[in-house]
Parts: sequence; C-alpha cells; structure tokens
Amino acid sequence: MYTLMLLLVMITACVTLAPGLQNDLRKVPFCANSTGTALIPGSLKVDCDQAVGYLAVYRICFAACLFFVLMALIMIGVRSSKDPRAGIQNGFWGIKYLLVIGGIIGAFFIPEGQFAQTWMVFGMIGGFCFIVIQLILIIDFAHSWAENWVSKYEETQSRGWYAALLLAMLTCFTLTITGIVLLYVFYTKSSGCDLSKFFISINLILVVIASAVSILPAVQEHQPRSGLLQSSVVSLYVLYLTWSALSNASAECNFISGGNQSSFDKQSVIGLVIWVCSMLYSSIRTASSSSKITMSEHILAKEGSGGQGGLIANEEGGDSGEAGRGGTSEEAKVFDNEADSVAYSWTFFHIVFALATLYIMMTLTNWYNPSSELSKENAASMWIKITSSWLCIGLYIWTLAAPAVFPDRDFS
Repeated sequence: MYTLMLLLVMITACVTLAPGLQNDLRKVPFCANSTGTALIPGSLKVDCDQAVGYLAVYRICFAACLFFVLMALIMIGVRSSKDPRAGIQNGFWGIKYLLVIGGIIGAFFIPEGQFAQTWMVFGMIGGFCFIVIQLILIIDFAHSWAENWVSKYEETQSRGWYAALLLAMLTCFTLTITGIVLLYVFYTKSSGCDLSKFFISINLILVVIASAVSILPAVQEHQPRSGLLQSSVVSLYVLYLTWSALSNASAECNFISGGNQSSFDKQSVIGLVIWVCSMLYSSIRTASSSSKITMSEHILAKEGSGGQGGLIANEEGGDSGEAGRGGTSEEAKVFDNEADSVAYSWTFFHIVFALATLYIMMTLTNWYNPSSELSKENAASMWIKITSSWLCIGLYIWTLAAPAVFPDRDFS
C-alpha cells in the first residue's frame, strides 16, 4: 500500500510535466491567464501555471515526503506489533491517502518565494542519500547472489550450479563489454566529446581493477566465495549508470537523442518505464532489507508455532484468535513474528520512502538545474550519475578489501 502510494505520487508528478498541459489549462475558464470565456470574475480565478511544470512536482513531492517523515516520527521506538502504534502502521489506509491528497492540494497554496530554491537543497541531499543506500543494497545483492550459488555448488558438486555460475558471469561481462562499445559508438566521435570518452574509459578501467581485486589471493583468503560473479553484476550496474550519465550529455555528443528536447519521445517513455520499475524495486528492497544496514537478523515471515502473541488467520478472513483456538489444520495460517520484536525498523522504512520521494522529485526535474522537460541535456545530472558510478565501484572494492585490512573484525 505504501508502494502504491509512492507510485501514484510519481504518476501525478509525471502528469504535471506532460507536454501541452500548460497550454490546455489556458482554455479553462477559472485560470487567471485563460484565453476562454470571461464569465468568471477575475477575483475568483487562480494562476494555473503553478499547477504544472517542475514547481508542481516540487509541491507534490513535498507533501508526500512530509507524510513519510511524519510516519517515521510516529513509529520511533516501536519494538513489536503489540505497540498501539502498530495499527497506524498497518491500517487506516483511507485516512492516509486522504491525508496525502489534502497535503498535495495544500502544498499548491505555499507562496513561491524561496520555496523552490530551499526545497531543491533538501531534494539534492535526500536524493543523494537514497542513491547511496541503493548502491549498498545492489552490492549486497551481488554478494548474496554469488554466495548463495557458490554454497549450493560446494554442497552438491553439481555441474548444473557450476554452469549457472559461469553462464551468469559471462552474460553480465558480455553485456558490459557490448554496452561499453555501444557507448563509444553513440556518445563519442573521433574529434571532440573528450569528457564522454573520459567517463567511459575511466569506468572501464575501474571495473577491470575491481574484477582483478576480487580474485586476489589476499581477498580470497578472507572471502573464499568472492569472485567474478559479483564483479560482473557491479560492472553491469556501473555501465547502466555511465549510460544514464551520458544521456544527459550535450547534444553534439549524444547521437541517440539527436538533440531532440521533447519531453515524452519514445526513448524518454521507455527510459521512464525502466526507471519506474527499478526505482520501485529498490524502494521495496531497501525498506524491507533494512536489516542489512540496521544489523537486524529478523525475517518478515516464517512458518511454525506462532509463539506468544502469534496471529493466525483463516482463508475466509475470520478473527485471528478464534482461528487459532479452532485448531483446524487445513486453514491457511499466517503468524505474526513481530509480537516479540519487529522484523525491521518501521521508522527506517518510512525514512527510505521519504528519500525515494526526493529522488523521484530530483530525477524528474533534472537535479540542480530544475526544468519542466524530462529529456534534456543537464551537466549537473550527468555529474551526479557519474559520481554515483565511482562511488559504487569504491564501495564494492571496500567490501572486498575490508576483511583483509581489518582481519580482527567480523564482517560476516
């Protein structure tokens, strides 16, 4: 439900950036700059220009972010689902959605003044924090995937698992190499575009270094399951970040867009759909996997006895307590394993969604150079994305080197 709320906020923000919307609003009678009928007195008209463009995105995301911040503050100190505030976390959806809608409407009455400049600073800080959390979890995903498959191969000695490991690694590296070649073809030219050439070349060198570090004897000694599969996944993600950065390069070094500045051309729509899917996944992954950052070892759901405070629900949605006392073994059972301790930090959950909202806002409005165009060359956005790629490689190399540098610490 929280993810659906974030998706609806994102869709609403995108609608306000729709090309031609501002011109269409001028035909509405109650708009101050309307070219239509003059039946409505001027004193009753409103400035509809504030309802579209990047300022509208700022206001929409401002209300949504405040909602998640409010929820984070309310959930501070919740230790288990027995807390009275658990009902607020898991229910009252109608009130929550009305609260967000009311907040969005109220945000449009905020005087423009310094609102955009001030909120942009918060957006940049929050958006960058979300990128850092996302990078940590992508690296964690690479390690978890490789360790899982390697352990299964070691346990079974199955050629199938060995082939799967090899195929996954080769696929990721092949896609990375192919992508790098395509970046040279479509984002550089023989003379000029030196910055684009530098970005592609330096990231190629960095992923080669990271791959070499992953198989060093000193690293293998402390992390026997470290290998090229993790490096291939990280390399593929770095390639994506590099491509995303170069997409904001100047028109003369971008032979795909061809200098087309239309907001919703085909490439922009495809890129936006891919971004929406990845953003939603990373939001859910980040929030539900907060144990990776908060060092909690709880899981979200498990089978077995409900224990003290366990909740059991039958298929027909009956009272959980009655279903538990009925003892019917054929009923679908769901246990509340948070009766003793929450499976993840509820406060951190909402903080992540607040940061995700800011990330949405900054991505849609081109970061430091706010604009109502979705597809537009932007040096600030380019540098933020390319810096993220370097940070990703740095974090990955640190996860490899840290156990060797500090052998007395437990990094498990």
